[in-house]
Amino acid sequence: MDGLIGATTPAAEKRAAFRGGLESGRLQRFPGAFSPLVAKLITELGFEGVYVSGAALSADLGLPDIGLTTLTEVSARGGQIASVSDLPTLIDADTGFGEPMSAARTVTVLEDLGLAGCHLEDQVNPKRCGHLDGKAVVPTGEMVQRLRAAVSARRDPNFVICARTDAAGIEGVPAAIDRAKAYADAGADLIFTEALHTPADFEQFRAAVDTPLLANMTEFGKSQLLTGEQLAGIGYNVVIYPVTTLRLAMYAVEAGLREIADAGTQAGLLDRMQHRGRLYELLRYADYNQFDSDIYNFVPRGAIR
Repeated sequence: MDGLIGATTPAAEKRAAFRGGLESGRLQRFPGAFSPLVAKLITELGFEGVYVSGAALSADLGLPDIGLTTLTEVSARGGQIASVSDLPTLIDADTGFGEPMSAARTVTVLEDLGLAGCHLEDQVNPKRCGHLDGKAVVPTGEMVQRLRAAVSARRDPNFVICARTDAAGIEGVPAAIDRAKAYADAGADLIFTEALHTPADFEQFRAAVDTPLLANMTEFGKSQLLTGEQLAGIGYNVVIYPVTTLRLAMYAVEAGLREIADAGTQAGLLDRMQHRGRLYELLRYADYNQFDSDIYNFVPRGAIR
């Protein structure tokens, strides 16, 4: 079947690939996928991994990113996305959905669903978007407990546990660096340095911390948008583009709906749509015919939209 229904790469191999990527010396690029279909496209285009953003998932549910989503909702969508890609999938697990014991359960659930890693943050619960003002962080010791619980629940040692610190915008970069070191000592494999402002901030973090580092290149936030080449030069290991695909999609959807409302037809939008043939190619319709002609028994015509 060659990955026709789902990914061919076992979850353990995807986790090993993620772990190897962190140690490779090459920047690992993880665009955000808000659906399994987007994850298939990320895979096809040759990125190193897939990211599932809590902000994008919340927005897709029509909710703000303030900790309203549940472990059930997040894990279900994460499992769907991970299941269609041969790339490792990293997922946003917010504050672990409760007390340290809840963070431990979160890791077991995500591991069972085929995720390659998750990140936990040091915000007070309920959290808020990392690029908004008014955030609050828990004491370092409380986050250390959260991380130790998560690490203790891990059964596959290659499942990556990433610690996100939001302290830079509240306590300053030096304090965030101190937290990062404590989180690494607690067992975190990767440090997510949220809402740094300038290349100098990223350089300061890299110079002070030995643990692999993750940069968040989200649009319209506090961080200057650095290129992959810049981040690799600084020495970062992973970059995520968490909400990019959702923003692109929603901009196009809104523009299209406005035109239909105004013009009464979508006829003028066809050159801005993914062609039916390209969608069928991404979904591998033709390969289903080889698998079972009773399931797939027609030929999509290139001229049909």
